[in-house]
Amino acid sequence: MTNGKRERSQRTRAAILQAARERFAADGFERTTIRAVAADAEIDPSMVMRYFGSKRGLFAAAADFDLALPDLSRVPSDELGAAVVDHFLTRWEGEPTDDSLRVLLASAATNAAAAAQMQEIFRAQLAPVVAAAGPHDPPTAATRAGLVATQMLGLALCRYVLRLSPVVDLDRDAVVHWLGPVIQRYLTEPSG
Repeated sequence: MTNGKRERSQRTRAAILQAARERFAADGFERTTIRAVAADAEIDPSMVMRYFGSKRGLFAAAADFDLALPDLSRVPSDELGAAVVDHFLTRWEGEPTDDSLRVLLASAATNAAAAAQMQEIFRAQLAPVVAAAGPHDPPTAATRAGLVATQMLGLALCRYVLRLSPVVDLDRDAVVHWLGPVIQRYLTEPSG
């Protein structure tokens, strides 16, 4: 494949993914169609199938979300909660073209595959970070990670999907101020 063809192929793939993210986020998995995504990307539906194979394959690519969690071992232990909240805000408010989290949140409530993908992302990416950050109490690490996920996903749902005005209206420092201590407790407080 020549450089020109490769670049064109990458642009087509990116256009399809952006259209799919917007469509899945707006309509959910069930109501999104390959034809609608293709129309949004201004390409033939066969191209969507060529690149992604199926609607499920398209969804998996569109909803691929890397939490990009930092190494918390360099963060002072009394600042862990604030660091985690700040990181999630940075991650979610970063690139405007990265709507993968919104796609997953919008679809997970009605689609088992989306829910399973969200569960796997948080299990595989968040649980090890929480286990390393908190007290060395392996039996509670999964519970701690689950509780951190409830707060972060709840924030994301209310702030970025449902757009609840009191939550949307909070500035970044206020969000960290309110949620940081809660996450801090989940990360560092002994169980029991």
